[in-house]
Amino acid sequence: MCGITGILYFNRDRSVSEALLERMCKTIHHRGPDDGGVYVKGNVGLGFRRLAIIDLSPTGHQPMCNEDGTVWIAFNGEIYNYPELREDLIKKGHTFRSRSDTETIIHLWEEEGEGCVEKLRGMFAIAIWDSNHNTLFLARDREGKKPLYYASLSDRLLFGSEIKTILADPEFEVEPDLQAIHHYLAFQSVPSPLCAFKGVNKLPPAHTLLWKDGKYTIRRYWKLSYAKKRIIRTSQDEVALQEEIIERLREAIKIRLMSEVPLGAFLSGGIDSSIVVALMARMLDQPVKTFSIGFTNEEYNELPYARMVAERYGTEHHEFMVTPNAKSIFPELVWHYNEPFADSSAIPTYYVSKLAREFVTVILTGDAGDENFAGYQRYQFDGDYQIRNKLSFALKRFHNSHPLTSPFFNPNDSFGTFKRLASLKQERLLYYLRITHFHEGYQKDLYTPEFRGYLGNRFTVDWILRILRDSDAHNTLDSLLDLDLRLYLPDTLMTKVDIASMAHSLEARAPMLDHKFLEFTATIPPELKLKNGKVSKYIFKKAVEPYLPHDVIYRKKMGFGVPIDHWFRHELKDMVYDTLLSQRAIQRGYFQRDYIERMLNRHQSGETWQYLIWNLLMLELWHLMFVDKTLDPPTDHVEGWN
Repeated sequence: MCGITGILYFNRDRSVSEALLERMCKTIHHRGPDDGGVYVKGNVGLGFRRLAIIDLSPTGHQPMCNEDGTVWIAFNGEIYNYPELREDLIKKGHTFRSRSDTETIIHLWEEEGEGCVEKLRGMFAIAIWDSNHNTLFLARDREGKKPLYYASLSDRLLFGSEIKTILADPEFEVEPDLQAIHHYLAFQSVPSPLCAFKGVNKLPPAHTLLWKDGKYTIRRYWKLSYAKKRIIRTSQDEVALQEEIIERLREAIKIRLMSEVPLGAFLSGGIDSSIVVALMARMLDQPVKTFSIGFTNEEYNELPYARMVAERYGTEHHEFMVTPNAKSIFPELVWHYNEPFADSSAIPTYYVSKLAREFVTVILTGDAGDENFAGYQRYQFDGDYQIRNKLSFALKRFHNSHPLTSPFFNPNDSFGTFKRLASLKQERLLYYLRITHFHEGYQKDLYTPEFRGYLGNRFTVDWILRILRDSDAHNTLDSLLDLDLRLYLPDTLMTKVDIASMAHSLEARAPMLDHKFLEFTATIPPELKLKNGKVSKYIFKKAVEPYLPHDVIYRKKMGFGVPIDHWFRHELKDMVYDTLLSQRAIQRGYFQRDYIERMLNRHQSGETWQYLIWNLLMLELWHLMFVDKTLDPPTDHVEGWN
């Protein structure tokens, strides 16, 4: 696990500045404190920071080249099937000088070209320079576990594992991208390929970028399919499926235990992380090191359930109670996340990563269990969310429970929202309203006329419609699972984990995001994931019954929450009012002051607006640090900062 960066001048007579490349590398020193290096030749430069996991010797140094020095690579991630690939490449005549997975990718590129990524099993962000063909190749893993940003300027291409590498170029002009901010407000993170900085893009998951002959092309190389389903006719078929779930998960975990440094697991007390720990404990010849976070607010505290699993499997368990000075964490979060990021569970993830790094370098997580097996309550449509005959019911019901939204269900609304929302079936419409922060219902009165005028016909619901149209799912649940795996999981969940863990030089591995495991779970009939439309994770819960305590499996889902509702009414009340209603914030021209003030006041009166407030707060703090540069970054992270 590492950090990469690079520069390509389009004019071959230009020369890359080694000093600039070193400066770019310094901004991501936290991603790789063990080693670093740069390769510069003419108009091309690759930079690298190393967190040593496999082949700790100097032969694992990057950037790395092939035998004759014509192909160079900077690689971030882990390739779990590299031993098999290496053996096959040796048979084809390739010579290896190291034991690293990095060198395997070089020779696979020589054999397969841009198709090499289709044979990789793991997480990765890759940059390859092939001087034989004057070609730069960038690639990102299928699920978006490893980030990769790029900026195509008039005379050069800049890229890196974090946006700060691009900002380190003094000629890059920092300006917010208002379209990206618009979608951030809805989705709590900026969706790929957009970026909060104008001129910067994310390379989407499962995509490659190939620059050749003065231009670049972007290609998608993998797509999860929900079309084919297993036939489950009998109870014996169902039991066999439960056993196969465990066996496939065990295999995904086993290959992720490959490490030459200490390894452990996050243990939240939920089903997903608990089964990962349970299966790990049966594979290792020593106790699993487990790490949990708790809060003094009991409604957010899952420590008792984590302890149940830790005691059952005799893990070396470590706990940390989060009672932070909430104000002190903001500069850390804003700095590390690079873009505005509104998932407040970044706080416990940041703290548990810090705790884990004191003992291990690699951590396994239970991420993607909910996306694989329909674990979120938002997939359910019963009770208050039961589907009715008329489309307008869904909009009216949501409006009545959120009085700061406009009556945006009016078919004659000149804002144009109804037509787009009406194109969603009721289940998908309700799902959209439940997953978004500032959807169209809020935007009409939140946005200033100037901001709305700039955005024109850019509707956040169109982003959802595009993904749904691209899916091959034949039913509502599968289409929503596919939507989350394409939007929420890479842009929010994986971003949260990657940034929080790498801020502390900790590598996080997610067995349930193994692409072979994903392809398997996509074939499971949806009625076995969400039983009778009410019982979430039905087949998965049955599968893990022999391994986990009943109270862990069948308790009410809590999520990785943070008591920000309490903070905004007490410790952070003054800060929130002062920040969001400041003259500087209002003069940005995005939002109506009276609307924000009403939202803050309603929260003080007992209504629950904390997630929307958090969204606005992180956006404004991002502006202060990265655009205005009036909020200082943490003092120990300023190397390479422009």
